Amino acid sequence: MPEQNASQPVLEYGNTETVGGKLWKKTKNEPFVPLGLLGMISALGYGFYKYKHRGNMSTSVYLMHLRVQAQSMVVGAMTVGVAYTLFRDYWKKSQNGNGNGNGKH
Repeated sequence: MPEQNASQPVLEYGNTETVGGKLWKKTKNEPFVPLGLLGMISALGYGFYKYKHRGNMSTSVYLMHLRVQAQSMVVGAMTVGVAYTLFRDYWKKSQNGNGNGNGKH
């Protein structure tokens, strides 16, 4: 049996989860990630639709505005997700538990 070098990665083939299964698991655990992706795709779709009516604006400037809009959708979804997690994990538990606000029982 040949020796295994420490610098060579060990490949494991036991993970047979599909991409759809991973996305569904992520949706259940963190529901605002798919919402951020949906918002980004919506902003890009709307931007590509409005590309014809951009007026005198150059293409590079228009694409920069479009990128900022798409990123703001993702950042907004992340912010709402963090606020939801804080509410769910800390504030709600402190109302039910010891009232110290740290979420630990």
